[in-house]
Amino acid sequence: MGRSMCLEAARRGTAVLFATPHVWPHLPLTEQREREVRAAYAELAPQAGLELRLGFELTPTPRLLDEDLRRYALAGTRAVLIEVPFTGAADLLVRLCEQIEDTGLQPVIAHPERTESVLERPSLANELAERGWSLQVNATSLVGHHGAEIEALAWNLVDDALVAIVASDGHRPLRP
Repeated sequence: MGRSMCLEAARRGTAVLFATPHVWPHLPLTEQREREVRAAYAELAPQAGLELRLGFELTPTPRLLDEDLRRYALAGTRAVLIEVPFTGAADLLVRLCEQIEDTGLQPVIAHPERTESVLERPSLANELAERGWSLQVNATSLVGHHGAEIEALAWNLVDDALVAIVASDGHRPLRP
């Protein structure tokens, strides 16, 4: 499935694609999992039909506060992709983004338009962007795949020039 998604992205003009496996509280990047991810990447990259780079998408968890966050940087960049938790407060996100900055890296905040804290208080996205943290919205949000409220918020963030990146967040062929 990964190869076909890469080839389809290349066919549509994508030159560089980041594979960003999730690092969740219930799915941490253990040494074994990291070896498996890197082995799968090494096998797929030569067949991808585009420049495939590896990174990770972090979900804030207290465990990450004790890690060297450089481990999760998007290959070839100084950026770390971290998502706003879908539910609950963004306090831990802010602490982790500050730690990312303290290590000389740039936080890239994934799909804020799809999260409870930003939907309830859209000014939070502005506050995050004002700190110099890049916001990334999903293309699927902009085309209404996640509902009218999320679509409107995503376009508001774009119109307010808060968005630095639009990404596919392509987990599967139905979300290319």
